[in-house]
Amino acid sequence: MSADHDPVRRPNYALRRASLRDLLVENRVDALLVTDLINIRYLTGFTGSNAALLVYAWDSSEHRTLICTDGRYITQVGEQVPDLRAEINRASARRVIEIAGEWQTGRVGFESHVVTFEQHRGFESLATGLDLVPVHGLVEQLRMVKDEYEVGRLRAACDAADEALAALLNSGGLRPGRSEREVARELEWLMFEHGSDAVSFETIVATGANSAVPHHRPTDSVLAAGDFVKLDFGATVDGYHSDMTRTFVLGKPDDWQREVYDLVYASQQAGREALKPGVSTKAVDAASRSVIEAAGYGELFVHGLGHGVGLQIHEAPGLAKTGTGTLLDGVAVTVEPGVYFPGRGGVRIEDTLVVRKGGPELLTRTSKDLTVVD
Repeated sequence: MSADHDPVRRPNYALRRASLRDLLVENRVDALLVTDLINIRYLTGFTGSNAALLVYAWDSSEHRTLICTDGRYITQVGEQVPDLRAEINRASARRVIEIAGEWQTGRVGFESHVVTFEQHRGFESLATGLDLVPVHGLVEQLRMVKDEYEVGRLRAACDAADEALAALLNSGGLRPGRSEREVARELEWLMFEHGSDAVSFETIVATGANSAVPHHRPTDSVLAAGDFVKLDFGATVDGYHSDMTRTFVLGKPDDWQREVYDLVYASQQAGREALKPGVSTKAVDAASRSVIEAAGYGELFVHGLGHGVGLQIHEAPGLAKTGTGTLLDGVAVTVEPGVYFPGRGGVRIEDTLVVRKGGPELLTRTSKDLTVVD
Protein backbone atom coordinates (compact mmCIF):
# COMPACT_ATOMS: atom_id res chain seq x y z
CA MET A 1 0.00 0.00 0.00
CA SER A 2 1.48 3.34 -0.99
CA ALA A 3 1.32 6.33 1.29
CA ASP A 4 -0.91 8.07 -1.27
CA HIS A 5 -3.55 5.36 -0.83
CA ASP A 6 -3.25 4.97 2.92
CA PRO A 7 -6.58 6.04 4.47
CA VAL A 8 -4.87 7.20 7.69
CA ARG A 9 -3.44 10.50 6.51
CA ARG A 10 -2.04 12.00 9.71
CA PRO A 11 -1.08 10.65 13.12
CA ASN A 12 -3.05 11.67 16.18
CA TYR A 13 -0.22 13.56 17.85
CA ALA A 14 -2.44 14.79 20.67
CA LEU A 15 -3.29 11.20 21.56
CA ARG A 16 0.40 10.29 21.61
CA ARG A 17 1.13 13.16 23.97
CA ALA A 18 -1.79 12.09 26.16
CA SER A 19 -0.27 8.62 26.41
CA LEU A 20 3.04 10.19 27.36
CA ARG A 21 1.35 12.21 30.11
CA ASP A 22 0.12 8.98 31.65
CA LEU A 23 3.72 7.77 31.81
CA LEU A 24 4.86 11.05 33.33
CA VAL A 25 2.34 10.65 36.14
CA GLU A 26 3.54 7.08 36.71
CA ASN A 27 7.14 8.34 36.89
CA ARG A 28 6.23 11.18 39.25
CA VAL A 29 7.44 14.07 37.11
CA ASP A 30 5.47 17.22 36.40
CA ALA A 31 6.78 17.68 32.87
CA LEU A 32 9.24 16.17 30.40
CA LEU A 33 11.82 18.04 28.37
CA VAL A 34 12.11 16.17 25.06
CA THR A 35 15.27 16.91 23.10
CA ASP A 36 15.64 13.82 20.90
CA LEU A 37 14.53 14.98 17.44
CA ILE A 38 13.02 11.60 16.52
CA ASN A 39 10.92 11.67 19.68
CA ILE A 40 9.84 15.25 18.94
CA ARG A 41 8.78 14.17 15.45
CA TYR A 42 6.80 11.27 16.93
CA LEU A 43 4.99 13.55 19.39
CA THR A 44 4.39 16.58 17.14
CA GLY A 45 5.22 15.90 13.49
CA PHE A 46 8.01 18.50 13.48
CA THR A 47 10.95 17.54 11.23
CA GLY A 48 13.37 20.42 11.69
CA SER A 49 16.96 20.00 12.87
CA ASN A 50 16.67 22.08 16.06
CA ALA A 51 13.87 21.77 18.58
CA ALA A 52 12.91 21.10 22.17
CA LEU A 53 9.50 20.11 23.49
CA LEU A 54 7.98 20.49 26.94
CA VAL A 55 5.09 18.14 27.76
CA TYR A 56 3.22 18.68 31.03
CA ALA A 57 1.82 15.76 33.00
CA TRP A 58 -1.39 17.54 34.03
CA ASP A 59 -2.18 19.54 30.93
CA SER A 60 -4.94 17.80 28.98
CA SER A 61 -5.87 21.09 27.31
CA GLU A 62 -2.18 21.60 26.43
CA HIS A 63 -2.09 25.28 27.38
CA ARG A 64 1.45 24.86 28.69
CA THR A 65 2.78 22.16 26.36
CA LEU A 66 5.08 23.95 23.93
CA ILE A 67 7.69 23.48 21.24
CA CYS A 68 10.73 25.68 20.72
CA THR A 69 12.82 25.97 17.56
CA ASP A 70 14.90 28.64 15.81
CA GLY A 71 14.11 31.27 13.22
CA ARG A 72 14.81 29.04 10.24
CA TYR A 73 11.68 27.06 11.05
CA ILE A 74 9.08 29.75 11.83
CA THR A 75 6.93 28.78 8.87
CA GLN A 76 7.59 25.05 9.18
CA VAL A 77 6.69 24.78 12.86
CA GLY A 78 3.46 26.67 12.21
CA GLU A 79 2.51 24.26 9.44
CA GLN A 80 3.64 21.03 11.11
CA VAL A 81 2.64 21.80 14.70
CA PRO A 82 -0.40 24.08 14.48
CA ASP A 83 -1.90 22.79 17.73
CA LEU A 84 0.92 23.81 20.12
CA ARG A 85 2.43 27.07 21.28
CA ALA A 86 5.74 27.71 19.51
CA GLU A 87 8.67 29.64 20.94
CA ILE A 88 11.45 30.87 18.64
CA ASN A 89 14.92 30.73 20.17
CA ARG A 90 18.17 29.31 18.83
CA ALA A 91 19.02 27.75 22.21
CA SER A 92 15.80 25.77 22.19
CA ALA A 93 16.33 23.44 25.15
CA ARG A 94 17.74 26.18 27.35
CA ARG A 95 14.79 28.45 26.55
CA VAL A 96 12.34 25.68 27.45
CA ILE A 97 14.08 25.20 30.80
CA GLU A 98 13.83 28.92 31.43
CA ILE A 99 10.09 28.87 30.72
CA ALA A 100 9.58 25.83 32.95
CA GLY A 101 11.32 27.74 35.72
CA GLU A 102 9.18 30.83 35.18
CA TRP A 103 6.12 28.62 35.48
CA GLN A 104 7.46 26.98 38.66
CA THR A 105 6.97 23.57 37.12
CA GLY A 106 8.56 21.50 39.90
CA ARG A 107 9.98 18.12 38.84
CA VAL A 108 11.10 18.28 35.19
CA GLY A 109 12.28 15.07 33.59
CA PHE A 110 14.98 15.10 30.92
CA GLU A 111 15.96 12.33 28.50
CA SER A 112 19.01 11.01 30.32
CA HIS A 113 19.98 8.81 27.36
CA VAL A 114 20.08 11.89 25.10
CA VAL A 115 21.27 14.86 27.18
CA THR A 116 25.05 15.17 27.50
CA PHE A 117 26.88 16.00 30.71
CA GLU A 118 27.68 19.49 29.43
CA GLN A 119 24.06 20.11 28.43
CA HIS A 120 22.89 18.99 31.86
CA ARG A 121 25.30 21.39 33.55
CA GLY A 122 23.87 24.18 31.41
CA PHE A 123 20.31 23.22 32.29
CA GLU A 124 21.10 23.21 36.00
CA SER A 125 22.47 26.75 35.79
CA LEU A 126 19.07 27.89 34.45
CA ALA A 127 16.80 25.64 36.49
CA THR A 128 15.91 28.07 39.26
CA GLY A 129 13.34 26.39 41.48
CA LEU A 130 13.24 23.26 39.29
CA ASP A 131 14.14 19.71 40.21
CA LEU A 132 15.73 18.14 37.10
CA VAL A 133 15.06 14.40 37.10
CA PRO A 134 16.71 11.87 34.73
CA VAL A 135 14.12 9.84 32.83
CA HIS A 136 15.00 7.06 30.42
CA GLY A 137 13.17 5.88 27.31
CA LEU A 138 9.56 6.94 27.98
CA VAL A 139 8.83 8.12 24.44
CA GLU A 140 10.69 5.12 23.03
CA GLN A 141 8.38 2.92 25.11
CA LEU A 142 5.40 4.43 23.32
CA ARG A 143 7.09 4.19 19.93
CA MET A 144 7.47 0.42 20.17
CA VAL A 145 3.76 -0.17 19.44
CA LYS A 146 2.84 1.18 16.02
CA ASP A 147 -0.51 2.80 15.27
CA GLU A 148 -2.26 2.28 11.95
CA TYR A 149 -0.71 5.38 10.43
CA GLU A 150 2.74 4.01 11.21
CA VAL A 151 1.98 0.53 9.92
CA GLY A 152 0.72 2.09 6.70
CA ARG A 153 4.02 3.93 6.24
CA LEU A 154 6.00 0.80 7.04
CA ARG A 155 4.00 -1.09 4.42
CA ALA A 156 4.71 1.61 1.85
CA ALA A 157 8.44 1.54 2.65
CA CYS A 158 8.52 -2.24 2.35
CA ASP A 159 6.60 -2.06 -0.93
CA ALA A 160 9.17 0.35 -2.35
CA ALA A 161 12.00 -2.03 -1.42
CA ASP A 162 10.19 -5.11 -2.77
CA GLU A 163 9.42 -3.39 -6.07
CA ALA A 164 12.96 -2.07 -6.44
CA LEU A 165 14.45 -5.54 -5.96
CA ALA A 166 12.02 -7.02 -8.48
CA ALA A 167 13.01 -4.35 -11.00
CA LEU A 168 16.71 -5.05 -10.41
CA LEU A 169 16.26 -8.78 -11.00
CA ASN A 170 13.95 -8.36 -13.98
CA SER A 171 16.43 -6.05 -15.72
CA GLY A 172 19.35 -8.44 -15.21
CA GLY A 173 21.03 -6.01 -12.83
CA LEU A 174 22.30 -8.83 -10.61
CA ARG A 175 24.80 -10.64 -12.82
CA PRO A 176 28.44 -11.71 -13.02
CA GLY A 177 30.79 -8.94 -14.04
CA ARG A 178 29.11 -6.13 -12.13
CA SER A 179 30.71 -4.68 -9.00
CA GLU A 180 29.10 -4.57 -5.59
CA ARG A 181 29.06 -0.77 -5.79
CA GLU A 182 27.29 -0.78 -9.15
CA VAL A 183 24.56 -3.10 -7.88
CA ALA A 184 24.15 -1.11 -4.66
CA ARG A 185 23.79 2.24 -6.43
CA GLU A 186 21.28 0.85 -8.93
CA LEU A 187 19.19 -0.76 -6.20
CA GLU A 188 19.16 2.50 -4.24
CA TRP A 189 18.06 4.47 -7.29
CA LEU A 190 15.31 1.94 -7.98
CA MET A 191 13.99 2.40 -4.44
CA PHE A 192 13.64 6.12 -5.15
CA GLU A 193 11.87 5.35 -8.43
CA HIS A 194 9.39 3.15 -6.56
CA GLY A 195 8.37 5.64 -3.91
CA SER A 196 11.17 5.86 -1.35
CA ASP A 197 12.04 9.26 0.13
CA ALA A 198 15.49 8.10 1.21
CA VAL A 199 17.48 4.93 1.78
CA SER A 200 17.22 3.54 5.30
CA PHE A 201 20.95 2.86 5.57
CA GLU A 202 23.93 2.23 3.32
CA THR A 203 22.89 -0.64 1.07
CA ILE A 204 24.85 -3.85 1.60
CA VAL A 205 25.86 -5.82 -1.48
CA ALA A 206 28.28 -8.60 -0.60
CA THR A 207 29.52 -11.18 -3.08
CA GLY A 208 31.52 -14.38 -2.60
CA ALA A 209 33.61 -14.41 0.57
CA ASN A 210 32.34 -10.89 1.37
CA SER A 211 28.89 -12.35 2.04
CA ALA A 212 30.36 -13.87 5.21
CA VAL A 213 30.84 -10.36 6.63
CA PRO A 214 27.51 -9.42 8.27
CA HIS A 215 27.81 -5.65 7.61
CA HIS A 216 30.10 -5.61 4.60
CA ARG A 217 30.25 -2.27 2.77
CA PRO A 218 30.11 -2.43 -1.05
CA THR A 219 33.46 -2.36 -2.82
CA ASP A 220 34.72 -2.80 -6.37
CA SER A 221 34.62 -6.59 -5.87
CA VAL A 222 33.10 -8.18 -8.95
CA LEU A 223 30.22 -10.65 -8.84
CA ALA A 224 31.21 -14.06 -10.22
CA ALA A 225 29.47 -17.29 -11.17
CA GLY A 226 29.06 -19.57 -8.16
CA ASP A 227 28.94 -16.71 -5.65
CA PHE A 228 26.49 -16.10 -2.89
CA VAL A 229 25.31 -12.48 -3.23
CA LYS A 230 23.75 -10.94 -0.14
CA LEU A 231 21.60 -7.80 -0.46
CA ASP A 232 20.56 -5.96 2.73
CA PHE A 233 18.68 -2.73 2.04
CA GLY A 234 15.75 -0.56 3.02
CA ALA A 235 13.51 2.25 1.82
CA THR A 236 12.04 5.15 3.80
CA VAL A 237 8.56 6.66 3.42
CA ASP A 238 7.51 9.66 5.54
CA GLY A 239 10.33 8.86 7.96
CA TYR A 240 9.46 5.17 8.40
CA HIS A 241 11.98 2.51 7.42
CA SER A 242 11.95 -0.93 5.88
CA ASP A 243 14.66 -3.54 6.27
CA MET A 244 15.07 -6.65 4.13
CA THR A 245 17.86 -9.09 3.30
CA ARG A 246 17.86 -11.65 0.52
CA THR A 247 20.72 -13.94 -0.49
CA PHE A 248 21.04 -15.21 -4.06
CA VAL A 249 23.31 -17.64 -5.89
CA LEU A 250 24.83 -16.73 -9.24
CA GLY A 251 24.56 -19.89 -11.30
CA LYS A 252 24.16 -23.46 -10.09
CA PRO A 253 24.54 -23.69 -6.29
CA ASP A 254 26.91 -26.18 -4.68
CA ASP A 255 25.59 -28.68 -2.14
CA TRP A 256 27.04 -26.69 0.79
CA GLN A 257 25.27 -23.55 -0.44
CA ARG A 258 21.93 -25.33 -0.58
CA GLU A 259 22.53 -26.80 2.87
CA VAL A 260 23.33 -23.50 4.56
CA TYR A 261 20.54 -21.69 2.73
CA ASP A 262 17.95 -24.26 3.77
CA LEU A 263 19.20 -24.07 7.35
CA VAL A 264 18.87 -20.27 7.54
CA TYR A 265 15.48 -20.48 5.83
CA ALA A 266 14.23 -22.91 8.50
CA SER A 267 15.69 -20.75 11.27
CA GLN A 268 14.03 -17.63 9.91
CA GLN A 269 10.69 -19.40 9.64
CA ALA A 270 10.96 -20.54 13.26
CA GLY A 271 11.69 -16.99 14.38
CA ARG A 272 8.75 -15.58 12.44
CA GLU A 273 6.38 -18.17 13.86
CA ALA A 274 7.48 -17.30 17.40
CA LEU A 275 6.37 -13.68 17.02
CA LYS A 276 3.32 -13.47 19.27
CA PRO A 277 2.11 -10.95 21.84
CA GLY A 278 3.30 -11.93 25.31
CA VAL A 279 6.32 -13.92 24.11
CA SER A 280 9.65 -12.74 25.49
CA THR A 281 12.18 -11.28 23.09
CA LYS A 282 14.72 -13.84 24.34
CA ALA A 283 12.34 -16.68 23.48
CA VAL A 284 11.93 -15.45 19.91
CA ASP A 285 15.70 -15.32 19.47
CA ALA A 286 16.02 -18.80 21.00
CA ALA A 287 13.37 -20.28 18.69
CA SER A 288 15.36 -19.23 15.65
CA ARG A 289 18.86 -19.74 17.05
CA SER A 290 18.14 -23.27 18.27
CA VAL A 291 17.60 -24.44 14.68
CA ILE A 292 21.09 -23.33 13.71
CA GLU A 293 22.65 -24.61 16.94
CA ALA A 294 21.08 -28.05 16.43
CA ALA A 295 22.82 -28.24 13.06
CA GLY A 296 26.17 -27.52 14.72
CA TYR A 297 26.64 -24.00 13.39
CA GLY A 298 25.63 -21.94 16.42
CA GLU A 299 29.01 -20.19 16.60
CA LEU A 300 28.49 -18.92 13.03
CA PHE A 301 25.29 -17.04 13.96
CA VAL A 302 27.14 -14.05 15.35
CA HIS A 303 24.46 -11.40 15.95
CA GLY A 304 21.02 -10.96 17.45
CA LEU A 305 17.94 -12.19 15.64
CA GLY A 306 16.40 -8.80 14.98
CA HIS A 307 15.38 -5.36 16.12
CA GLY A 308 12.50 -2.95 16.20
CA VAL A 309 12.00 -0.71 13.17
CA GLY A 310 10.07 2.51 12.69
CA LEU A 311 11.21 6.13 12.64
CA GLN A 312 14.68 4.68 13.21
CA ILE A 313 16.10 1.68 11.42
CA HIS A 314 17.21 0.21 14.76
CA GLU A 315 14.93 0.81 17.73
CA ALA A 316 13.36 -1.12 20.59
CA PRO A 317 12.77 -3.96 21.10
CA GLY A 318 15.86 -6.04 20.47
CA LEU A 319 15.45 -9.73 19.66
CA ALA A 320 18.59 -11.29 21.09
CA LYS A 321 20.00 -13.56 23.77
CA THR A 322 20.27 -10.48 25.97
CA GLY A 323 16.85 -9.11 25.04
CA THR A 324 14.49 -7.91 27.74
CA GLY A 325 10.72 -7.64 27.95
CA THR A 326 7.91 -9.23 25.98
CA LEU A 327 6.35 -8.50 22.63
CA LEU A 328 3.15 -6.49 22.37
CA ASP A 329 0.51 -6.45 19.65
CA GLY A 330 1.52 -3.87 17.05
CA VAL A 331 5.30 -4.01 17.55
CA ALA A 332 7.28 -3.89 14.28
CA VAL A 333 10.46 -5.98 14.18
CA THR A 334 12.90 -7.66 11.84
CA VAL A 335 13.75 -11.37 11.90
CA GLU A 336 17.17 -11.92 10.32
CA PRO A 337 19.18 -15.02 11.22
CA GLY A 338 22.43 -15.63 9.42
CA VAL A 339 25.20 -18.20 9.10
CA TYR A 340 28.62 -16.93 8.00
CA PHE A 341 31.62 -19.03 6.97
CA PRO A 342 34.67 -16.72 7.11
CA GLY A 343 36.56 -16.60 3.82
CA ARG A 344 33.90 -18.64 2.07
CA GLY A 345 30.46 -17.06 2.16
CA GLY A 346 27.31 -16.62 4.17
CA VAL A 347 23.53 -16.38 4.11
CA ARG A 348 21.13 -14.00 5.84
CA ILE A 349 17.38 -13.86 5.29
CA GLU A 350 15.48 -10.92 6.77
CA ASP A 351 11.91 -9.68 6.85
CA THR A 352 10.11 -6.75 8.46
CA LEU A 353 6.96 -7.85 10.29
CA VAL A 354 4.32 -6.52 12.67
CA VAL A 355 3.39 -8.62 15.70
CA ARG A 356 -0.34 -9.45 15.65
CA LYS A 357 -2.58 -11.55 17.88
CA GLY A 358 -3.49 -13.86 15.02
CA GLY A 359 0.07 -14.22 13.75
CA PRO A 360 2.66 -11.77 12.43
CA GLU A 361 1.88 -9.52 9.48
CA LEU A 362 4.60 -9.89 6.87
CA LEU A 363 5.49 -6.56 5.24
CA THR A 364 8.43 -7.60 3.02
CA ARG A 365 6.90 -9.90 0.42
CA THR A 366 9.81 -10.89 -1.86
CA SER A 367 10.12 -14.68 -2.02
CA LYS A 368 12.55 -16.33 0.37
CA ASP A 369 12.97 -19.47 -1.74
CA LEU A 370 16.53 -20.06 -2.90
CA THR A 371 16.78 -17.98 -6.08
CA VAL A 372 19.37 -18.91 -8.66
CA VAL A 373 20.33 -15.99 -10.90
CA ASP A 374 21.66 -17.15 -14.25
